[in-house]
Amino acid sequence: MKSILSFSILFTIVFSLKTEYIKYEEEDKIAIITINRPKELNALNIQVLEELNKTLDTIDTDKIRALIITGDGEKAFVAGGDIEEVYLFTQKEAEEFSKKGNNFFRKIETFPIPTIAAVNGYALGIGCELTLSCDIRICSDNAVFSQPETGLGIIPGLGGTQRLSRLIGMGKSKQMIFTGKNFRSDEAFRFGLVNAIYPQEELLAEAKKLARTIAKNSPIAVKNSKKAINEGMQVDIDSAIKIEEKNFGECFETSEQVERMNNFLNKSKKKNLKES
Repeated sequence: MKSILSFSILFTIVFSLKTEYIKYEEEDKIAIITINRPKELNALNIQVLEELNKTLDTIDTDKIRALIITGDGEKAFVAGGDIEEVYLFTQKEAEEFSKKGNNFFRKIETFPIPTIAAVNGYALGIGCELTLSCDIRICSDNAVFSQPETGLGIIPGLGGTQRLSRLIGMGKSKQMIFTGKNFRSDEAFRFGLVNAIYPQEELLAEAKKLARTIAKNSPIAVKNSKKAINEGMQVDIDSAIKIEEKNFGECFETSEQVERMNNFLNKSKKKNLKES
């Protein structure tokens, strides 16, 4: 079922997905996923992961150009995993949980459209790992990041030991993981973990502004850019250049490329005529 709400000139579509902990909205060409478990500081358990996965499957990436992921409330983005659910896991169960979570986070990482983590408060453990699977991270000035798993006798299990090093470097990554220390927004920015910091009340609006800026560009070009960057990071430079060449070529002979380049050339001609 779809309900349509109009806020001044803003057109918002809210989909009922029969999810208990996930809210999903569309505003024109951008989508917003909100993890809605504020009493538990939006902690992720198996049900939340399944609902997130289900929600991703509903997104029409031909229509939607960018996705924002955030948490409900002002205290937390995702304050880790649900310890009560996992603390009695056997080794096999823990590995299966890690595999299931990693499959989903990899799905976010390779999602065709750009993903933006709008981090409103605590992003601890699995919450921090969720941000790492997104393309861009922005945060509120009260945000806190950490990988505190070593203090619980475990290690990050949903990509933290791998993506964090690729993002901020091995030394800083080891510092975060070995110490389990909390890093506030300014430290996270200095480490290169986040792209920008905003006041809490401005965060979502800024995330939407960023998403709309992305949405204005050619969807084929943006998708191919993401694919080239992600795949190129996994191989040597010579192989990466070949990936870029292929994705560059695929942008041509598309209606988007022809129309946008024609528009550019026409504007240039008009400008030259005015100046002559």
